[in-house]
Amino acid sequence: MCIGFRPPSLFNVAMLIQLDSVMGEFKEIPDPDLLFSSEDEKTFSLESDLPSLPVPDLHHTLQRYLDSVKPHVSDEEYRQTEFIVQQFASGVGKKLHEKLLEKARNERNWLERWWEEKGYLELGIPLAPFMNLVGIGPYSKHYWMPKSGSQLERAGIVLHYSTRFWQLIRREKLKVEVDNLGRKLCMNQMRKAYSTCRVPGVFRDQLIAHFKTESEGPTPVHAVVLYKGRFFSMDMVDENEEPLRAPEIQHQLTRIKDQCDTEPQGPGLGALTGETRKKWAEMRSRLCALHPENFHNLKTIETSLYVVCLDDYEPKDYSEMFTYSGGGRNARDRWFDKGVSHIFYKNGLFACNCDHGPFDGMVMVSGTYYIDLNVQRSKGKWQGSMEVRDLPKPKELKFHVDSVILEAILAAEKFFLANASNLSCTSFVYAKYGRKKLRKYKLHPDTHIQLALQYAYYKTHNKPAPVYETATTRRFYHARTETLRSCTVEAVEFCKAMCDRSASVSDQKFAYLKAAGKHNKLMTEAKELKGCDRHLLGLAVLAEELGMPKPLLFQDKSFTKSGGGGNFELSTSFVGYTSVFGGVAAMTSDGYGCFYHMEQNYIEMVVTTWKTSKIASSDKFAEEVKRCLDHVEEVVLSDTSMAAKL
Repeated sequence: MCIGFRPPSLFNVAMLIQLDSVMGEFKEIPDPDLLFSSEDEKTFSLESDLPSLPVPDLHHTLQRYLDSVKPHVSDEEYRQTEFIVQQFASGVGKKLHEKLLEKARNERNWLERWWEEKGYLELGIPLAPFMNLVGIGPYSKHYWMPKSGSQLERAGIVLHYSTRFWQLIRREKLKVEVDNLGRKLCMNQMRKAYSTCRVPGVFRDQLIAHFKTESEGPTPVHAVVLYKGRFFSMDMVDENEEPLRAPEIQHQLTRIKDQCDTEPQGPGLGALTGETRKKWAEMRSRLCALHPENFHNLKTIETSLYVVCLDDYEPKDYSEMFTYSGGGRNARDRWFDKGVSHIFYKNGLFACNCDHGPFDGMVMVSGTYYIDLNVQRSKGKWQGSMEVRDLPKPKELKFHVDSVILEAILAAEKFFLANASNLSCTSFVYAKYGRKKLRKYKLHPDTHIQLALQYAYYKTHNKPAPVYETATTRRFYHARTETLRSCTVEAVEFCKAMCDRSASVSDQKFAYLKAAGKHNKLMTEAKELKGCDRHLLGLAVLAEELGMPKPLLFQDKSFTKSGGGGNFELSTSFVGYTSVFGGVAAMTSDGYGCFYHMEQNYIEMVVTTWKTSKIASSDKFAEEVKRCLDHVEEVVLSDTSMAAKL
């Protein structure tokens, strides 16, 4: 996921003051339309002015790589890796780097295609639960507690505001985001927020975006609803391209639900999207060959703004929502290939499941935050007209299937459930302090959490973890992320100091500040694409495309031990300072996924692991993180520790 969503400037924005009923604190509720929209500049008008993605200095990249290796290998292994890196720098690496510089002279973003293909489209593994983003609707923190009979009413409101957000992008009125230095960020990923779908391939998937702005021409305006194994298409706007009112959407969903509740269930083709990509590609080809109507139905799903999944399950808490939305039991009423799937549970809770290929977490966070602000300002009730106009009945998409397809659906359900039931998610709120207190002591909130996570891992496993943290590179043309390898020598020394009962508070504080300073420096570099992973990826892919043998650097054990090749034991991301958060599955079989957001007085986190692991438990690690946050507070967030610093 993309690091830290910061909404556009809140200055001169109309505010409401409201009590946060969960955390007991007053919050300012900005007017979403004033916050997110702009009449001064179009959403995509500044793209051509953004700097092209740079090619980092080879020496700097290799030095950062060596720095990241050091905490995870022996002295002898490090010397061997150092020799391999030196050979690479003066030999094949130098030649590949020159080729990359030549490529970059002719392309605005030399990484864009490679990142999509190597990072997502060629992996072949099921999207859920391994790759998709899961976001939880934060509405239950204020007005929308679980409530029987509220599913369709709330779905109508959420989908109305989601379509309003689509309208901002369609009309290019969505405000261009800026970073903490006021620099404009690339908005290209917003083009893929709606009407985007991944189409399975035997060797490589395709990512197809059907969205167009008003100036570019007509665009799809329909959504597809999945319920009880059946599919229905319904327009989400009227003849003037204004979003349907919430009661109208509720009316259309009621029509679908009433019909499905009184008729036989459908075949549940959605389960096929939980298969391996190769198997799903084969079944999709068979569907298209069986009947031309199948092809047109698939196109209707793939071009839709989003899919809407009505689910009869009632999650009891956020942890269960993460588990169920990221995997769960109901594969028949999911379509994991879509850019965005809205999931509405029977008790009125809400989540979304997103393909990570088209965009990073900032897209999901932005859209959900816009919806959440509207829900809060309206106090959870629809405030507009209650009139329901005469709307066309939702059109059912009827598929023609044979025994091979039906058997494949049953097999896909079993396969998906086996994978999904292995996912463990633990969500928690840490309410002892948050952004406000950290800022009081002039500490960066994200850096603080990163060090606490590494401390928790070190205490649990008695060794440091290779850590992946997402850093945004969106100040460059069509750029997405760089990896911040946040496990440093300084971070390990901090962990050791915290575990050393003989260490003084001043020594622990000194170790913290040194590690934090190093982390902040690396984050600044990573935002400029000066980490090591994206550059090394480019060199590796070039070698492959040129038919060269894989360079020894990528075969070295140190490459894997430091996290290379998708082997980061701690996969982390800071989701920002809004009410929204989400997460993805752990990257490795014995690893952890840790995704967190922060408000003024609390931290919220979801931890993911795999149940088959004998050494990693999401519940136990979550408890350890809390204890470590407590301990770090005692060391760096107290008057005593401040006196020690002075």
